[in-house]
Amino acid sequence: MIAVTGANGKLGHHVIKELLKRTDAKNIIAVVRNPEKAADLKALGVEVRKGDYDQYESLVTAFEGVQKVVLISSSEVGKRQAQHANAVKAAKQAGIKLLAYTSILRADTSVLGLAKEHLATENEIKASGIPYTFLRNGWYLENHTENLASALQFGQMIGAAGEGRFSSASRQDYATAAAVVVTQAGHEGKIYELAGDNTFTMAELAKEVGHQANKTITYQDMTEADYEKALVGFGLPQAFAHLLADSDTGAKKGDLFSSSKDLSRLIGHETTTLASAVKSAL
Repeated sequence: MIAVTGANGKLGHHVIKELLKRTDAKNIIAVVRNPEKAADLKALGVEVRKGDYDQYESLVTAFEGVQKVVLISSSEVGKRQAQHANAVKAAKQAGIKLLAYTSILRADTSVLGLAKEHLATENEIKASGIPYTFLRNGWYLENHTENLASALQFGQMIGAAGEGRFSSASRQDYATAAAVVVTQAGHEGKIYELAGDNTFTMAELAKEVGHQANKTITYQDMTEADYEKALVGFGLPQAFAHLLADSDTGAKKGDLFSSSKDLSRLIGHETTTLASAVKSAL
């Protein structure tokens, strides 16, 4: 049995669908915080179980009879370390044979604020003695393409990434890698640096969007503080705005660039291109 936590999320849905290409639905368990919101997963034929990162006992129950777990990182930045610790403890009690964790690119050396909780979780998993695979996901292409409306309206993108290059891939790419790792043998103890095969700067992103939309779209680079302030002005919560601005600064320093081909090797083909992602988004 393979369990996928956070299965109601976007990445979780992709992982479930990729697993269904590789094994029977009866072998898959979707672990979700709110089972009543998982009707679409039930319709796929998988078993849905309640598992809340904040409720250790619910995770123990969710992992009963499970051999492998895809631990998709919590979306609650600032609470992740404690939440993931609950999941690791529950996995240990359940006797899980493989724990595949969606971490972040170069978690052990990254300057991104996001990396701290991921590294803490990796260390927690190592200390538990559970066989593991770390899926160190890079940036999602969707982080760039899901909110293009303002760029199309105003002809401008803003950020604080400078000339930093992004080695982004799609959620589909990362989900496929996770499904491969838990349905094939030989991935225990491996740490995969997962990144897109093609890289781009924010200016190149703006140019690509403009090209496909037949509009002139430019990129305005800002300081981290000014970018954060602008994001708050757009209505984003302060903490989330700080996270995005900090990530752009990390990109400027090279932390979201990687020449690793681990991702394309795992999935067996080239990762999703920026042009393809922009086309889908538009």
